[in-house]
Amino acid sequence: MIARRRPLRAQWTTLVPLLAAVLLALTWGRELPAAVVALVTLVLAGAVLSAVHHAEVVAHRVGEPFGSLVLAVAVTIIEVALIVTLMVDGGDKSSTLARDTVFAAVMITCNGIVGLCLLVASLRHGTAVFNPEGTGAALATVATLATLSLVLPTFTTSKPGPEFSTVQLTFAALSSLILYGLFVATQTVRHRDYFLPITRQGDVITAEEHAAAPTARTARISLGLLGLALIGVVGLAKGVSPTIESGVEAAGLPQAVVGVIIALLVLLPETIAALRSARRDRVQTSLNLALGSAMASIGLTIPAVALASVWLSGPLVLGLGATHMVLLALTVVVASLTVVPGRATPLQGGVHLVLFAAYLELAINP
Repeated sequence: MIARRRPLRAQWTTLVPLLAAVLLALTWGRELPAAVVALVTLVLAGAVLSAVHHAEVVAHRVGEPFGSLVLAVAVTIIEVALIVTLMVDGGDKSSTLARDTVFAAVMITCNGIVGLCLLVASLRHGTAVFNPEGTGAALATVATLATLSLVLPTFTTSKPGPEFSTVQLTFAALSSLILYGLFVATQTVRHRDYFLPITRQGDVITAEEHAAAPTARTARISLGLLGLALIGVVGLAKGVSPTIESGVEAAGLPQAVVGVIIALLVLLPETIAALRSARRDRVQTSLNLALGSAMASIGLTIPAVALASVWLSGPLVLGLGATHMVLLALTVVVASLTVVPGRATPLQGGVHLVLFAAYLELAINP
């Protein structure tokens, strides 16, 4: 029975990315009727699950923390392409899209994914254990990137409004790339042990013993299918975005809700992968995915939109409002208190989830 399930799973996780790519090619740039939107949504969900499967195959082959880094960077690169594409198509009304999507990604990862994973792991295993050195370094980088890119534009005076001047935007873009590069070097080379899962006694888990690693050929195929599935996820999300925008407008909701919904769709693969790791008591892997995604979202998006602003005619609004700055500051403080002990109870998970719920409520009803 198990032998039958594995070939079946291998078949659908191979076919769905291909189907998503074909559907994306057929629907790109077209207005979609309701029936096609329903089909696109169904294939989008399948592409998300397929992406998670192939990401886990690649992660099992290359080991941690490289596995979580592959998924975080792959999703973010395609997310950046989606943001830039929507900004080119949207004109002045998309001037805040980059800010809204990046901030949504930070709130989803640092509160939504982190809260869910801590809650699941602590309920299932008593307490959630992780390495405070690596997690603290990741959190500090996220906080610095978010402040430089999303908070400072609100207070600078070189240009009217919550915008950076050209020189300031260039500095923010270069700083983001440098910090992200330093973090990746720290995570994968100099202090790799800080980002590996640990046992309840604090010993680093250097290898998984429950199953043999896939072959190099299998990992390469899964890496290609992962990229194809993620292109399908983001491309199809763009295809249904007009329907989302129409629904948001018809409901009388703020335009920022569009960025929240798109970020939720794009981050689904990482959310599912992180929850699976939390269920296996590999909370460090979950935190690597969550904070790594937040970091990559800022560290790659800001340089990309800075470059795109050369040919984009409209304004580029990056500065957060007062309400969102309070939420960001509270998130950093709470996350710091969560990280310091190196273990968490359901209470910490619940606190992060309440912050995430507050963000969603204020996005819908500012």
